[in-house]
Amino acid sequence: MAILIGNGIFKLGVTVKERTVTLLDQKSQEEIKIRAVNTAAEVANFLREREKDLLIATIIPVTESAYKEFVQGNRKPIWTKQEGKIVQVSVPLYREMAFIDRNGVEQIKVVDGQVVPPSRLADVSKPANTTFKSEGYFAAVKQRNKRDVYVSRVTGWYVNRSDVQQGKRFSGIVRMATPVFDSRGFAGAITLALDARHLAAFTDHIIPTQAQHVFEADAATGNYAYMADNEGFVISHPYDFHIRGLYPDGAPVPALTEGNAKERTAKGEEVLNLNLLGFLDPNLPEIARDAAAGKSGVKLYKFGGRTKFVAYAPIAFFSRDYPSPAGFGWVGMGVDVEKYNELAIATSKNIEKEARSWTTTIVIILVASMVLLFLILWLLTRGITRSLAEEVPEGSQGGPHMYDDEEDDK
Repeated sequence: MAILIGNGIFKLGVTVKERTVTLLDQKSQEEIKIRAVNTAAEVANFLREREKDLLIATIIPVTESAYKEFVQGNRKPIWTKQEGKIVQVSVPLYREMAFIDRNGVEQIKVVDGQVVPPSRLADVSKPANTTFKSEGYFAAVKQRNKRDVYVSRVTGWYVNRSDVQQGKRFSGIVRMATPVFDSRGFAGAITLALDARHLAAFTDHIIPTQAQHVFEADAATGNYAYMADNEGFVISHPYDFHIRGLYPDGAPVPALTEGNAKERTAKGEEVLNLNLLGFLDPNLPEIARDAAAGKSGVKLYKFGGRTKFVAYAPIAFFSRDYPSPAGFGWVGMGVDVEKYNELAIATSKNIEKEARSWTTTIVIILVASMVLLFLILWLLTRGITRSLAEEVPEGSQGGPHMYDDEEDDK
């Protein structure tokens, strides 16, 4: 009985272990994919709300006080680190707001909550005069109709690997602009510069394999979320040096390619465009192409010598600048497969260890029970034998004089 029961428990442990490894894998893939889809939907909704803000801005008074109040009133909390402590602070959604006349000259401008003096207002019809020295939003918005919103790429100064190691982070914007009209036609434009930190917050705090959010995902674990635009450029990532950005003169930092990877990596300039990373793994461009086709899914690929699993989902925000089906871009959630498997194997080993522990315990209990049973049986048998011996007197079973009385009577 001990052998049969112990063997049954051991086999049950092995079966549960095998099923656990399989279920963890399948369940995690499905959950991560669903999470990517939900996050992408949240980003799309967020961008649509920002479009509404810009259209609302077209009907408020064109005054410094009204613009300043608008910027201060549109806020959203973000997590940040202050004096070594992680705190949540309310930050304006927009780093800039401006009214530009029909000639491209700024008339009113608010930057970081402060009104810009007239002497510093610029002619932004010339891209070199814009915040990032290369923005062409005024020329683009002049071609738009009423309520048609221009949405730029994520734009900001590039931060390289050494900058990031010293604690610097990417600080960019998404420029949104829409035309305004009067009796003479095009009268100018209103612009908002969305702080890109609010956009990045949708992915920066996610670890795909756990429900809880974190302050900063650790890219070294291979378990993090990121975001790419519809051209395949990374625009949000735990390693900010992978995010597309600009040199001080406004020129874009080149993305990694097979031809320049060694040189750019040595300089710490590692901008990633998934469409250009086929030399690392052909699945990387396929992910970008699938997402650009409006598809969500999961794939395995190699990066940095590690096998990665990624779930991806398109961000369904569409405009003239981000047409269907690609939309704004896509959300990716990656997991280092080797490390994930290590966790699954560790879980299965714990189950196996528990099964062996129970097997040993059951066998000991059964063996002890049988020993006790035999002991009780021996004691009972001995007691019955002793009782019978006491009830039958010595010599009552017969002897040489058993029939003497009968013979005497004769």
